[in-house]
Amino acid sequence: MFNFFKWLSFGLILIGAINWGLLGLFGFDLVAFLFGNMTFWTRTIYILVGISALIYGSMLYVCSRNSTDY
Repeated sequence: MFNFFKWLSFGLILIGAINWGLLGLFGFDLVAFLFGNMTFWTRTIYILVGISALIYGSMLYVCSRNSTDY
């Protein structure tokens, strides 16, 4: 189950990174294009991407603290 959430959060972060890349390079917001500008679904995706980034970041921090490979 933990592995599922790890991959889910990684996938959502990847979607967010691609969206930010498109926004920075071309001024094109893919999520808003697909779901509408600041609709319920767009905001939900943005929130899930943000939460996933926090979860994945904390997992990386914990893994790096437990690692003896400094």
